[in-house]
Amino acid sequence: MKIRLSETREIDTKEIVELYKANKWSSADKPIELRNALLNSHSLVTAWNKEKLVGLGNAISDGYLVVYYPHLLVHPEYHGKGIGQMIVNKFQEKYKNFHMQMLTADGKAIDFYRKFGFEKAGETMSMWIYKGDEH
Repeated sequence: MKIRLSETREIDTKEIVELYKANKWSSADKPIELRNALLNSHSLVTAWNKEKLVGLGNAISDGYLVVYYPHLLVHPEYHGKGIGQMIVNKFQEKYKNFHMQMLTADGKAIDFYRKFGFEKAGETMSMWIYKGDEH
């Protein structure tokens, strides 16, 4: 299996929704908004096995100091194959010198991101107004 990363903005809504549904993310219920959000990100990295979308990550940034990583998903059939690591590494190439890189992680994702040097941000507490139901 050869996984190819891409930063192209050519991506079909159906492929995006399939990936999000496979991961049980509620944003799949808003396909148009989800596609628009991803395509309007500062960066979007997709992972492909031939013509199948198997993972993606996006970054929101001011372009100079701060970057936030809201989404990183890998299709469950491809978990444990290093795809998430490839996507994070691609973002690190671009944003490694930024003053602050931020994300919100829970569950197994916490240990995953710690491998890349992410740590709890002082005494901060994650807060949100959230319309999903998977947390």
